[in-house]
Amino acid sequence: MIARGLLIVVLAGAARGAAGETLTLGIDDAVARAVEASPRLARFRSLEAAADAELRAARAGRLPEVELQASYTRNSDVPELSIPQPVGPPQVIFPNIPNNYGTRLGLALPLYAGGRISGRIAAGEDGRAAAEHDRRAALGDLVLEVKTAYWRLVTAREAAAVLGEAIKAFEAHLADSRNRERFGMVARNDVLAVQVERDGAELDRLRAESAAQVGEADLRRLLDLPPGTGVEPTEPLDEALPTDEDLEALVVEALAARAERSSLASRARAADAQADVERGARLPQVSLGAGYDLARPNREILPPSDEWNDTWDVGVRLSWSVFDGGRRSAGEARARAQAEAVRHQLAELDRAIRLEVTQQLLERRTAGRGVEVAARALEAARENRRVSADRYREGVIASFELLDAEVALERAALDRTEALASLRLAGARLDRAIGR
Repeated sequence: MIARGLLIVVLAGAARGAAGETLTLGIDDAVARAVEASPRLARFRSLEAAADAELRAARAGRLPEVELQASYTRNSDVPELSIPQPVGPPQVIFPNIPNNYGTRLGLALPLYAGGRISGRIAAGEDGRAAAEHDRRAALGDLVLEVKTAYWRLVTAREAAAVLGEAIKAFEAHLADSRNRERFGMVARNDVLAVQVERDGAELDRLRAESAAQVGEADLRRLLDLPPGTGVEPTEPLDEALPTDEDLEALVVEALAARAERSSLASRARAADAQADVERGARLPQVSLGAGYDLARPNREILPPSDEWNDTWDVGVRLSWSVFDGGRRSAGEARARAQAEAVRHQLAELDRAIRLEVTQQLLERRTAGRGVEVAARALEAARENRRVSADRYREGVIASFELLDAEVALERAALDRTEALASLRLAGARLDRAIGR
């Protein structure tokens, strides 16, 4: 059954290679492709564009508004109003003009708005900054997700390779045990013990192959690759041990670089600016208005006549809402409370960032120590297996002692692979916690 399962995995891999190309990727290439293809980042870019449009609309409040109007009205016929003259025909005061045409070019310019326009602009600028920081935070999450998927794929394939070497050793031991069994040199249970370890290693390799296929599918999802496309990572799992860094320096760097923190700070400032807008509504509003009318008839000219005439007007308008039932003060209080709530959230985030940086730094230190310990354990396991193999060939030790050495070597190699993967993932998580 195990051999049949392995055959199915091999055939599936061959079918994948026939169905699609194999893409060779380094970690930076994978991140770049994921950034380009990510719908999540595209959504945040759209939100950023919306915030930018909101800012442009707020800035446009300082500019004059120009409006052009045109109209046509058909009135019913009415009796003309005329005044008799001592000499000549009657003077028509209000003629019957059923067709009315009008055009107006108007201009409005705010002169004083009580700080509402500047407040809207400040809120728009902070809102746009918050949207940009949200996009940067989403980018950091995506980079961590890609790196995690990449290293898990590399780890699974490395584990499968380690298990493949272990299977070769078990098969050689199994063949030797069967030969010795035929000559009565070992018991049947020794052969079965080797067979069980060999089958267990093969089952573990199938699991590693399955994990590698899942990791490959995850990378295809993140990179938006066609189904059946193979991914071949080029980055080695092994790396030089990182130098230790000062915790307080990393916390300071994280507080300055984390996009989530910058986003909350911008939203707090935007809420303060919105409160200024609400407060400015209590003050008088002064605006300049002007217009040019061309109409037939022009009602500003008496007596009206069925011909085109133009007039113009310029004026200053003052409005002041003296009492609104407390709506503006309530709106200002709401905006102030929202700003205060965001500041409390920012303080909580600062504490969480310190804890996260501390945790991830300690995990990376531990992972680095784990790599050192695993390397020494692997070296010892290799030497133990070499000595046990020599003593087994000389007939000094029993088969189960060599089998124990082979199993220990397999475990030590897998432990080193896991330790290297833990170091890689710990480094990626620390970079995300710092905001690099």
